[in-house]
Amino acid sequence: MAKRNIYLTDIPLDEARATLQAALQAAGAAQPMGGERIPLAHALGRVTAQPVQAIRSSPHYHCAAMDGYALRADSTISARETQPLRLQLGESAFAVNTGDPLPADTDAVVMIEHVNQDHADGLLIYAAVPPWQHVRLMGEDIVTTETVLQVNHALRPVDLGALAGCGHAQVAVRRRPHVRIIPTGDELLPHDQQPGRGQLTEYNSLMLAAQIEQAGGTASIGDIVGDDSTALTAALQSALDDEPELVLLLSGSSAGAQDFSAAAIAQLGEVLVHGIAVRPGHPVIIGMARDLPVIGVPGYPVSAALTGELLITPLIRQWLGLSPPQVKPVAAVSTQKIASPLGDDDYVRVALADIDGQLQATPLGRGAGVITSLVRADGLARIPRFHEGVDRGDSLQVTLLRTRDEIQQSLLIMGSHDPLLELLATHLRLGGGGRLVSVNVGSLGGLLALRRGEAHLAGTHLFDPEAGRYNTSFVRRYLDEKPAQLVTFAHREQGLMLASGNPLGIQSLGDLRRARFINRQRGAGTRVLLDYLLARQGVDSREVAGYEHEEHTHLAVAAAVADGIGDCGMGLRSAAEALGLDFVGLAWERFDLAIPQRFVTMERMQALLETLRSEAFRDELGAQSGYRSDATGKFVDH
Repeated sequence: MAKRNIYLTDIPLDEARATLQAALQAAGAAQPMGGERIPLAHALGRVTAQPVQAIRSSPHYHCAAMDGYALRADSTISARETQPLRLQLGESAFAVNTGDPLPADTDAVVMIEHVNQDHADGLLIYAAVPPWQHVRLMGEDIVTTETVLQVNHALRPVDLGALAGCGHAQVAVRRRPHVRIIPTGDELLPHDQQPGRGQLTEYNSLMLAAQIEQAGGTASIGDIVGDDSTALTAALQSALDDEPELVLLLSGSSAGAQDFSAAAIAQLGEVLVHGIAVRPGHPVIIGMARDLPVIGVPGYPVSAALTGELLITPLIRQWLGLSPPQVKPVAAVSTQKIASPLGDDDYVRVALADIDGQLQATPLGRGAGVITSLVRADGLARIPRFHEGVDRGDSLQVTLLRTRDEIQQSLLIMGSHDPLLELLATHLRLGGGGRLVSVNVGSLGGLLALRRGEAHLAGTHLFDPEAGRYNTSFVRRYLDEKPAQLVTFAHREQGLMLASGNPLGIQSLGDLRRARFINRQRGAGTRVLLDYLLARQGVDSREVAGYEHEEHTHLAVAAAVADGIGDCGMGLRSAAEALGLDFVGLAWERFDLAIPQRFVTMERMQALLETLRSEAFRDELGAQSGYRSDATGKFVDH
């Protein structure tokens, strides 16, 4: 009689995962995959291996936003409805279509339906045209060097368009992890063959390969191996020779006389786990052989599918640099009594119905071989260990399978713009801490957003001349009823960004009287600092040509100067250098993150703070031109 196998130890799912992770760490196989460059046409669904910056602005020239006529705005000042202005086509007005470059010495477009022609070459204008009307400025969408996509981002169709629009033909993506699948069992037949009596169609390999592909990996399926220990060991050896990221042995993981998976793994490596406290899927094997993970998957299809969902798919996502799916269960009422084994996490597939606003959950067939339960299920209910089950009418926590919406672990920061917030976002993502989303509304706008409960944190660099300090008095003023803490992001050098070579010889704020200036929007910390410095040097803002010309980011100001729209603007040294501009430093300022007290202890916020204080981030931040990181991550007394 063939000898029966036994389970080593039946352990909880979390412990099994931790055991696998420890083994992967020891083998150097826990980190995301390396990168490869591929054409954009083949990149849909792939995951970025590094942040992607624009290599050209979009649009990369001033272009018409409407069909009409390009002209100089100041040439239309006298135009009135009762006294139209006549312009000469080809001399003072030029026909343009949407997307056409603006002709030289023009700065506005008048729509074709707002003019009349008095003869073949004459054009009648009935109202004055403001500068830059119906014009898309260079960099209006994307500015050169701007971060377009973050690392560990799954590429969507719109992302491909954005990458092409900012100059990329290829993109660096993470290599797809490869999984080798070995089906086993004398009774199994490939799914494309007609089974006879005593034969079963082998489709677990097809299902698991699809789960792997859907998660972003690749899979190859070997020939079915019969119930022979020597043959299975040889097949496993051959699979390991190909050096995939993972090997799956399908079936043969239980305690039957013909279950040889554990023995094959043990012969070539080590069995770490044999038996996990989940139902279905109890007889899972986890092992390591030649520093490669090997998982023995139970043979019943529902057990195999659950093993893929609980162990294999998260592993594929880990290798792609993606966080595990954060799916929020919903409450539902069980329509039946469900008995569960006391020591196991029990996963029950259910059908759902919304009745009078309440989700009703009906358990589907409980058998591990009932493949139709996988197809019909609307949700997956989990009954935790040490619960004997639920009675009819009891509440269930159900993960929705029909929508499968992934909850993004995101932090929204509103307020002042800083290009290196994207560097923080990069480190946060690489550390698995989630996603940082920035919306630029100026320092005051960010504090107001916090007061209204619209953001998790705000970037601010508001200088109070009376107090001689940054940010503290403004936080007290605008967030007095919602206490917030300030933590320093960086000290930054602000100054004048000038055309390359500084052709006007601008050296100080006093020289702005003879230059065209590009300003920041009201409420921006840079503008507050500018006004303070102008007043200190006795320069009236009305003397500064272009003081009312506003842009919303440092890079936008730099782009306007680089394109000759203005001669100079106020901003960061890093923004000036990114676009090849000259720079005259004026002041070092403290840029803080304002965090409402109630959010400080939030897990995602703690991950952000840990990233901010990490040596790797502080070193890289401090190495950037115009930045100091000696106080980065420190709370500010206020």
